Amino acid sequence: MGFRIPGIIRQASFSTAKTTRKGLEVPKGYLAVYVGDKMRRFMIPVSYLNQSSFQQLLSQSEEEFGYDHPTGGLTIPCKEEEFINVISHLN
Repeated sequence: MGFRIPGIIRQASFSTAKTTRKGLEVPKGYLAVYVGDKMRRFMIPVSYLNQSSFQQLLSQSEEEFGYDHPTGGLTIPCKEEEFINVISHLN
């Protein structure tokens, strides 16, 4: 009778990698945006894209960054507090 320790270790590390990767995924119907100086990540419903107050934030983003931003994500150029205020009115 023997134990296959390497198999157990691989499976544990696979589960950890899967959990980490899953934490980065964006749920269906949502969009990840980065806001503020610290580039905090928010996940917002796609339906917010139709709201005029959110479209103003998108226009600011386009003016400042264009469509090619180094982070590869949608970056909103405002303070977190301002963003949270806009989002709270959309809920």
